[in-house]
Amino acid sequence: MAVAPTSWNDLLRPAADVAGKITMLATDRWLLGAGFLASGLSVNDTDEANLNTVRDLLIAAKGTLLAYDDTTFYAKLVSGEAVMTQAWDGWCSYGIAENADIRYVIPTEGSDLWVDTMVIMAGSENKDAAYAFVNYVLDAENHRWAAENILYKVPNQTAMEGLSPDLLTQFPNMAITPAQLLTYEQLRDVGEAQRAYSRIVTEIMAAQ
Repeated sequence: MAVAPTSWNDLLRPAADVAGKITMLATDRWLLGAGFLASGLSVNDTDEANLNTVRDLLIAAKGTLLAYDDTTFYAKLVSGEAVMTQAWDGWCSYGIAENADIRYVIPTEGSDLWVDTMVIMAGSENKDAAYAFVNYVLDAENHRWAAENILYKVPNQTAMEGLSPDLLTQFPNMAITPAQLLTYEQLRDVGEAQRAYSRIVTEIMAAQ
């Protein structure tokens, strides 16, 4: 059965009975974000000393992991191979759809805040069609369909209000309100510090 953590430290400093049954994301901003949040730091921190502290924490945690997994973590939860994972919220829904014992939890220290976006390139050769497509997706009915079938929240109040209450009960992350989301810290461009982020993640992955 999946274990419901209450803190990021439950993931990074796990109890003996769940060690070896945990996965974490390998993508740099999210891997480091777990360390930042567990350490009471900003997910956009660029201080060298703090980065080294987080690196050391994540290297220590590496020995308690089943895997770094950005794509099949929910399948590992479904099968029971993993009992706790760091995950993108929408992907948790795919696991919950197959195993109702899986629980979606935001640790007490909070989470990062991110959003997928649609953009039209400046060099687009058919901007009218691109705008028409964006407008089509943002139509309330179409956007509601996307939320129901992809199981990700959408930034469209009318679409979200049209979702079935049963869907929101089955997939609790879909029911998180905008006010709740805004209590979390948005990932920001860290500029030149991105080089340090990439270097540190490489060091973590290479650590024995």
